[in-house]
Amino acid sequence: MIDKEFIRNFSIIAHIDHGKSTLADRLIEITKAIDDRKKKDQILDTMDIERERGITIKAQTIKLEYNYNGKLYELNLIDTPGHVDFSYEVSRALMACEGVLLLVDASQGIEAQTLAHFYSALEHNLEIVPVVNKIDLPNADIERTLNQIERELALDRKDAVLVSAKKGIGIDALMKAIIEKIPAPKGDINNPLKALVYDAYYDDYRGVVVLIRVFDGIITKGMKIRFMQTGFEHEVEEVGFLRIGNIPTNDLSSGEVGYLIANIKSLENVKIGDTITSVDNPATEPVPGFRDVKSFVFASVYPSDSTEYSKLKESLQKLKINDAALTFEPETSIALGAGFRCGFLGLLHFEIIQERLSREFDLNVIVTTPTVEYKVLLKNGEEILVESPIKFPDPSKIEKIYEPLSRVTIFSPKDYIGNVITLCQEKRGVQEHMHYIDDKMVELIYTIPLAEVIYDFHDKIKSISKGYATFDYDITDFQESDIVKVDIYINKNKVDAFSFLTHSSTAYQKSKAIVEKLKEMIPKHLFKIPIQASIGSKVIAREDISALRKDVTAKCYGGDITRKRKLLEKQKEGKKKMQMIGKVEIPQEAFLSVFKADMNQ
Repeated sequence: MIDKEFIRNFSIIAHIDHGKSTLADRLIEITKAIDDRKKKDQILDTMDIERERGITIKAQTIKLEYNYNGKLYELNLIDTPGHVDFSYEVSRALMACEGVLLLVDASQGIEAQTLAHFYSALEHNLEIVPVVNKIDLPNADIERTLNQIERELALDRKDAVLVSAKKGIGIDALMKAIIEKIPAPKGDINNPLKALVYDAYYDDYRGVVVLIRVFDGIITKGMKIRFMQTGFEHEVEEVGFLRIGNIPTNDLSSGEVGYLIANIKSLENVKIGDTITSVDNPATEPVPGFRDVKSFVFASVYPSDSTEYSKLKESLQKLKINDAALTFEPETSIALGAGFRCGFLGLLHFEIIQERLSREFDLNVIVTTPTVEYKVLLKNGEEILVESPIKFPDPSKIEKIYEPLSRVTIFSPKDYIGNVITLCQEKRGVQEHMHYIDDKMVELIYTIPLAEVIYDFHDKIKSISKGYATFDYDITDFQESDIVKVDIYINKNKVDAFSFLTHSSTAYQKSKAIVEKLKEMIPKHLFKIPIQASIGSKVIAREDISALRKDVTAKCYGGDITRKRKLLEKQKEGKKKMQMIGKVEIPQEAFLSVFKADMNQ
């Protein structure tokens, strides 16, 4: 059992791609926490997608040991994701820490998520150690970055540690700063057990592995524990600390970070942010700050082959085991058959799940356009939440519709400010604040409807700023809005899979793009096919696919013209009849391309 004075629990926070995973690699190397033979880049990024995309999706933890001034220190590093979609991972990781390394790229300076994570660390009352990374780059502007840290974050520039995680420069100075500036954990080993659940994952052989930070008391093998939010009770089979893999130990005491295994069969029984206490000597109150993870983006997922429905269900259940933020429920579409309505944290989370279904489970799926959750007040006074066009009530029953708003913080070089403001106005944004950070960078704060942010805002802002502008958003409130449901009819039959919810101002633009795309993708039939987009009974966009024409007069070699007319009239009647009873085959590519077209509006 180690003295709390020699424990440091800390996290690395930064904007995406500022070098968190590389810095974590250097810290692991300097403390010799991993054998040289097992060394690789992005050690803590365990998923293939993380390594390919160069992003962290799942927060990881590792215990490091470092000898400083003749004393052995236990350093618990909790790596965090930088992308806005995974900010909930950052938040709960911070609850397990006493301090953070705030990493800033010397070539980029402070960016949107740097600021967001900084405020999150302040909320948790954590000690913040500023670290300037990538000082070896030719375009690194160290002086400007230090000025930004002082002006924007009100941190003393003298406290900043200059490093190059890639080259290993300044890592010794950083280790010194971690030990000297980040405080030792508080808490009392003699108090009743109080441990925070900050993550969990499913192991096929051991069941749920719960990652914990012990605040008070001690947890040992054989102890009976209770989860305070869910009320579930279990007996501890194993406790230990986290290295590259799990290392069993006798106990975890106040201030330590580790894992426990207690024969828990389902991840549903474990709520992230819950507090674990002892059954025999329970704590009176939990660790504050528990909240359920809430989905903000919704989309329907259908198997392209209806016989794979069971496989899709099983795959989503397996993903849910290791991703508490994923939600899903069964849904049926007339056009696409049986599938699931899934909830995601944001668009990147949505893309990652889609990719994992394809890679890990070899599933070919059709995914509808993502939507957000709207509040609908009915005329009978009832308020319902609607996240799917299929569940949208009859307009005659609706009193008011409210859409979610987001507060968007944008950092952009001043050269692109005009483009950024234009984009925000196109997205129905209202400017709240604008100020110049220095002579190159500007900070803008807008209130923009969430539906406008989640689709293509990231792509468009990168495009108009040549990749230099960054943004971060958080959900603020709901506001009354003119939301309409657009239905798509093909040959006068409604195809519910193409229905979507949108603001009335963008309904025509989106509808036109969809009907034009469908005209391209649906092959010609022997009859004319009208494609219509309508709001209620009002058609707002239409395209027609002309019929395949067979030359029925080819067999006429001369003779009276009335004979040819007769054959053409007969063909016309046949086409009319076929149009009434004929079925339009919609290829799978049409669904995929339409959902892409809708998202790129």
